[in-house]
Amino acid sequence: MADDQGHVVAVVGAGPAGLFATRALANAGCRVLLLNRDIKPGGLAEYGIFLDKYKMKGGLRRQFHKILSDPRITYLGHVPVGPDGPLTVEQLLGLGFDALVFAHGAQGTKYLGVEGERLPGVYHAKDLVYHYNRLPPFAEREFPMGRRVAIVGVGNVMVDIANYCAHYCDCDEIIAVARRGPFEKAYEDKEFEDVEDAFDRELYRQELERIRPRLEAVGQNPDELTKALGARPEPAERTSARLRFRFLASPKRVVAENGRVIGLDVEETRLERTGDRINAVGTGEISRIPCDTVVFAVGDRVDPRFGLPYKDGLYVTTPNAEQDPGAAYEVWDPESKRPLTGVFVVGWSRRASDGVVGRARLDAETSALGPLRPASKNTSSRAMRRCSTFSAPRTPRVSCRTEAAAPPPPRRLRRGSSAPRGPASRARRALRSAAESA
Repeated sequence: MADDQGHVVAVVGAGPAGLFATRALANAGCRVLLLNRDIKPGGLAEYGIFLDKYKMKGGLRRQFHKILSDPRITYLGHVPVGPDGPLTVEQLLGLGFDALVFAHGAQGTKYLGVEGERLPGVYHAKDLVYHYNRLPPFAEREFPMGRRVAIVGVGNVMVDIANYCAHYCDCDEIIAVARRGPFEKAYEDKEFEDVEDAFDRELYRQELERIRPRLEAVGQNPDELTKALGARPEPAERTSARLRFRFLASPKRVVAENGRVIGLDVEETRLERTGDRINAVGTGEISRIPCDTVVFAVGDRVDPRFGLPYKDGLYVTTPNAEQDPGAAYEVWDPESKRPLTGVFVVGWSRRASDGVVGRARLDAETSALGPLRPASKNTSSRAMRRCSTFSAPRTPRVSCRTEAAAPPPPRRLRRGSSAPRGPASRARRALRSAAESA
């Protein structure tokens, strides 16, 4: 343990932001107690990166293991913090730490208010990603995928869901639905390479022609996209599933019949330029996209029940903090109109669905400026005594619910193949086959 003159900081959440913040604090001489909801550290770097990106995951695991090997850091897994966990925010505040850094991510679900978005057969991307990456309890839940899957959103998460549907499920068609146009897509071209073998180029060209007048109305030239498409090499092999886009379509209602999803009603939109921003404006025209599964990949929000001041999908932080980078991460109490001294948020807890590992590292290192400010030393020794029970070996006590109990990951389909037809979903068959061969 550090001596009583050092800062004692608790960090909640061991994803990239929490781990990099922990490293910055430990390097500055702080004693850090790192609490994590899951047994494994890593957060979205462990359970959010696509399941077959082994090299990327392996490199991050090595970084995180090195961080946790620092003797100034005590790691405890399987310790949820919040209203449903063994520790609440209020209890942590009373333990006398010099600072609390919350890096537990965006654990709330972002609902759009679309009619039917809670029906069976309608999923939110985060839950599905946790499922195929084998995070309990999502790993044990069933997420049956239909033959025609509509994915709302056109970011990198959409690409991952499309990848899962095209290569691990028995899907015929995947439709990526976007409120705005192709020039406003949010996914990275490098990430899209993973689904090029499912991408239907001819349907994409037809879609560009369908919306050409609405693109040209705001000065966008679809011929630029057609030319760029022609310059990309054709994939050597194709999947049986096809991926297409539906642009300028705002979801309005998930349609179900006899308890089963049969379509997604969308409102046609047009584009409107406001300064540098391109907005989608509804036209009132409604059409239906036939589908039997809908996945919302529209980002996440923080959990309003967690115990920190909350407003409009975010935890409240110090306003007008442009002059002090560290203050921008400090939690603000709207009632007293004062900051909660020594309480900070970082990563997706501060700004949900904003960036990935690189952004988390920058965010974490900047946020560490706040806890390193001069703090009262009379709380340090009290925190040291109260957290002395945490100075045991960092290997967490394993409960009956661990990652080892999760079913094995799904198997990738051979290119150009599809699973035998039947009432069960391809995902379920893949899991059963893997379990039988284990």
